[in-house]
This record gives sequence, structure tokens and C-alpha cells, in this order.
Amino acid sequence: MTATPEEFQVYAIRYASREGRRGEHFHGYDETWADPHPTAYYVWLAVSPRRCVLVDAGMDPARAATLAGLDYHCSPVDALAELGVSPGDVDHLVLTHLHYDHTGTAAAFPSARYVLQRTEIDYWTGHWAKRIRAERWLVSEDDLGHLLDPGAGHRLRIVDGDHDVVPGLSVHHVGGHTAGMQVVRVRTARGWVVLASDASHFYENIERDRPFAILNSIPGAYAAFDRITELADGPELVVAGHDPLVLRRFAPASRTHAGGIARIA
Repeated sequence: MTATPEEFQVYAIRYASREGRRGEHFHGYDETWADPHPTAYYVWLAVSPRRCVLVDAGMDPARAATLAGLDYHCSPVDALAELGVSPGDVDHLVLTHLHYDHTGTAAAFPSARYVLQRTEIDYWTGHWAKRIRAERWLVSEDDLGHLLDPGAGHRLRIVDGDHDVVPGLSVHHVGGHTAGMQVVRVRTARGWVVLASDASHFYENIERDRPFAILNSIPGAYAAFDRITELADGPELVVAGHDPLVLRRFAPASRTHAGGIARIA
């Protein structure tokens, strides 16, 4: 018997920001390469009467301190506390992919089941990732070691393709940005929301059909745009992964959260 899908409230939580350049954020070169292009760093929270699901774990504060130009507003753990969520409340932590700015505080959630695509794990523990040095910096060896620690193996849920994490929240393998990139689909009062994460860093990626600069597969990036569109109940319910516009397109969670936490639905 299939469980009835739950209805979630979804929040985008910005924990850092940085002033970048367009050439860092879009595949290929054009005359706007050097133009300023700000980026934001988020984690996402989905809560229902029975569930508390965190999507991605942000960046470790120690790693953030080494990055020039990064404005690290607060740890994702501290940002969650503003919504009344403690680390022990989180029952599932979906990791959309294994880049360091998405896995950095995973160890802080003692009760969470980690949800990862098998393709993502296989890639970063396999032959090619060890040889392609231009990519290896994107993964924290400490984070990877924690997630794959045999002592915590019962907490790691490895999935293949589309998978229902809990009723009303599912993950979908899209690839493109990384080999095992997955997006998250969430049932809300407004309809099905898709948390695109780095499958579409910016709204311009998906809306103008322009992939991000860091890619595992160019065709995969385009296919990911199509899959996101299929899964969402409208373009207004797609949440880009690093776009400051998220905090303009969606209302603040409350008056005290203006500029930092948006309620998606």
C-alpha cells in the first residue's frame, strides 16, 4: 500500500555570498565574461508534521575561512536554529552532489539518514576523479571520509535514479554538473517544487538554456534543465541553487528573516 504523500513547507536558507564574474558562472566565452555576477550559497529545509528533511549541508566554516572574497554569514547549523530546527531534528539529509559547499556540515546531524546517488559516489571514489585534478579540489576528503565511514554505513542510503525519500519528497538523478547530480521534488500547498541545486545554479542557466561553467557532461546539463521543467508544477516553483534572485522571487520566512531565509511554499 502506497503511503499518502505529505505536504511540506520549504525554505531556502542563504549562509554565504560572493561577488563573482560571469565568466566563472557560464559555459563558454562571450563579451560579458568579466562583468560582475554575484552568487549566493544555500541549504534548503523541507518540514512536514512528521518529517524534517535538509537538502545539502553547506560549507564547513573552516573551509570558508580559506576562501578569498567569500562572505560567510553563518554556519548552516546556526541558520537552521533561527527556524527552530536543531541538528537532532533532521531525519534525512539529501546531498544533491559531493562538492565541498554542499557537504561541509553533514557530520553535525547525528540522526539524519544521508541520501546520495550511487553514480556520484562511484565517480568520486573511482579512477577518473583521481586523475582529473581540476575537479578534485571541489570535494572535501574529510567530508567524503565521514559519509563513507563503514561505522556509519547504516545511515547512508545509496539510491539509483528516481527515489522516494519520504512520502511527498523524492530525488531524481539528472547528472550534468556532476556525474551523480540529483534534484529534489517536494509536495507543497502551491504544488510540486523542485530544488534544482547545482543542476541550475542560476535562473539564467535554465531560462536561457546556458549551462554553468563546471560540468561533468554538457549534454547532461541540458537534459537536466528539461527534467527540472518536467518535475515542477510551473517555472515559478523551480528554485535555483546559487542565485541571489531566490531571495527576491520568494517572500522572507518572516520579517526578521528578510534577506537571508525565504519561504518557497
